[in-house]
Amino acid sequence: MKKHVNTPNGKPLIPTIKWGQALCLGAFALVMSGCSMTPPKTFNFQADVPENFTVTGTANYKPAPGETCIAPSGEAFTTGSLFFKPEQPKTAHQVEFKVPLTDDDHGCSMVLRGLKLTMEGQWGPRELDMGQETASFSVSDEPSEQTPVVQVFKGQCQWYFRTMGPYRYIVKIPNCRALNANGDMEKRMIGGRLHRDQLADSTVRLVLSVAKEEEPYFNRYWIKTAAGWKPCKGNWGRDIEELCVSPPQFKNFKMPDGRDCTVYPNCTK
Repeated sequence: MKKHVNTPNGKPLIPTIKWGQALCLGAFALVMSGCSMTPPKTFNFQADVPENFTVTGTANYKPAPGETCIAPSGEAFTTGSLFFKPEQPKTAHQVEFKVPLTDDDHGCSMVLRGLKLTMEGQWGPRELDMGQETASFSVSDEPSEQTPVVQVFKGQCQWYFRTMGPYRYIVKIPNCRALNANGDMEKRMIGGRLHRDQLADSTVRLVLSVAKEEEPYFNRYWIKTAAGWKPCKGNWGRDIEELCVSPPQFKNFKMPDGRDCTVYPNCTK
């Protein structure tokens, strides 16, 4: 995990460091840096992710009540951040990292105000054959009614496909949303509110799934047949798929591996 603190001019307050490495080396460093021997309280974040998905996180901090954080330039700063990128999944489909509730390494006390996740899905063999979505968790100072050991949030990603460019290559776009108690996708983003008094030594868990079937990105630009989806040719004469007309006319397209196809995802008729 890399650590950053942002200042008003956008420059990091200190160099990037590796979480888990010794921040203070020896008694002299302890005195000079003011590092605390007591590690900050943390909560454990876990994400169960589908195949070809990864999750990274950015924890955002604000000055603690009554604190004013001053950069070496003399300017006050109000935002700090820690970036989490698990080096190795806990299992094949789970990532995990610990999120500190406070950050005291920069001359002032800062407290966690939120956690933003980036969910990245790889849909093709090339490095650029990927899409991203986000999830956000805010931290509330309101007292909670109970202190659960594990808080579970559920979400699902839907892949949408379309064609792009003069050769009409298939590309995919993810749309990730929260799931309700019935397992249905909602319109709201994945995430929610966390209570500060619940978080120490607890676990926040995200269970992410992928919809079984992909859908066209453009409504009424594709027609579903027994063999699969076929992109329409309309009245505009564009390179990509167009609004279907009656009777429908169809275009060929290319799969990411270069195959010429007429039906998606089966390719052939």
